[in-house]
Amino acid sequence: MQTVEMLVDALNRAEERFLETIAQMNVEQLNTMPADLIKSVTWLTWHTAKMIDQQLSELAGKEPLYTSQGWVQKFDLDLPLDTQDWIHTPEQARKVQVEDKELLVDYLQAAVAFGRDYLSKLDLATLDEIIDESWEPPVTRAVRIISTLDDASMHSGQAVYTRRLVLGK
Repeated sequence: MQTVEMLVDALNRAEERFLETIAQMNVEQLNTMPADLIKSVTWLTWHTAKMIDQQLSELAGKEPLYTSQGWVQKFDLDLPLDTQDWIHTPEQARKVQVEDKELLVDYLQAAVAFGRDYLSKLDLATLDEIIDESWEPPVTRAVRIISTLDDASMHSGQAVYTRRLVLGK
């Protein structure tokens, strides 16, 4: 297996966990936060799709799907557009609700498809390129990609855990 194939496989595995979890729950269950510090499957899915979308869009030099394809209007959340969802308080996280779970599935699949496309065209010679000097040490393209995939993996596991708490199994 080559580097790009491994990266795509990691992204696919996270997507599979989310899709399996969403399929087992109804909308009310998806929107449930079982505890203040345990976010809902809805929030975890939305945040992960948005994070994949935004991080990889930036690397690709493109506008995120969230704004360019109208997902911001489809979700219609009571949150500022520039919300930093990775630091949401429980109150902010509770605002991320859906009425139709297909909205979550569709955005997740769109973000992952964009990610697959970006990764499949990745020039491995650019992996050491510094893309963010605001951190110490500066962040390379490789580090940003791994960070994005690691977050997707972590949050998909959290979604499975949250599902088990909400469903009691």
